[in-house]
Amino acid sequence: MTSFHHTAAGRNLAYDHVAGTSASIIFLGGFRSDMTGTKAAHLAAWAAKTDMDFLRFDYSGHGQSSGDFRDGCISDWCADGADIIRARAKPPYILVGSSMGGWIALLLARAMQGAVAGLVGIAAAPDFTEDSIWAGFSDAQKAQLARTGAVQIPSDYGDPYTITQKLIEDGRRNLVLRAPLHLPFPVRLLQGTADAEVPVSVASRLLDHASGEDIRLTLVKGADHRFSSPDCLDLITQTLMALPR
Repeated sequence: MTSFHHTAAGRNLAYDHVAGTSASIIFLGGFRSDMTGTKAAHLAAWAAKTDMDFLRFDYSGHGQSSGDFRDGCISDWCADGADIIRARAKPPYILVGSSMGGWIALLLARAMQGAVAGLVGIAAAPDFTEDSIWAGFSDAQKAQLARTGAVQIPSDYGDPYTITQKLIEDGRRNLVLRAPLHLPFPVRLLQGTADAEVPVSVASRLLDHASGEDIRLTLVKGADHRFSSPDCLDLITQTLMALPR
C-alpha cells in the first residue's frame, strides 16, 4: 500500500514499507524511474515472504511523489533518501541502488557512516551526469544548455529526458570517483555485460576506486541495463541473503 512521507524540505514522497525483523533493506531507484518497477516490486514481494524489512520510495519529481522532475537534482534526491530512511526505516541499513540509485547509495553511505551494514549496486552509475551525459554532449548541446538551461536527449524508456544546467552543475558537486571512497562494509556490484547505458567499464572503475575489505563485482553475461530477467532478479535476492549479517 502506498503511503506518503512529508520531508523537512517540504516534499511529499510516496513510499511502501514492508515491515520485517531484518535490518532495513532500502531500494533506491534510477533516473526517472519509480518504485513500481520490476526490481522494486520483486524485492517487495520477496521481503513480504521472508520477513525482511524493506522500504521503497519515489524521489521528488518521480512516480507519485510531489514536485517536477525537471526541478530536481542529485542533491535533492539524495536528501529525499536520507530523510525518508531516517524516518521510516531502522538501522542498520542495507542500501540497494539501481543505476542512478547506486550513486545515491554511495552518497548516503558516506553521509550515514556507521549506520550502513551493506550495499548492493545494480548497474550502478556513479558520476553519470558528468561522465556519460556531459561527456556525450556535442558542442551545440553544451551551447544550448548554457543558453536555455535545458537540453532534451532521447531515451530508450519513453519520452526524451530533459537535462538541466542545474542537474549537471549539482552533479559536479556530488562526484564520488574523483576523491577517496571508503566503504567499510560488504559491497556487492551486479553488472550486465550487455548494458548499453552503464558499461562494464563503469563497474570496473568503481571496483578499482573504492577501498574496503569486502567489495565484489559479479558480471552477468548478456544482461542489459534493466537487469530484470528472472535469473537477474533471483541473483539480486540471493546476493542480499548471502550478505554477512
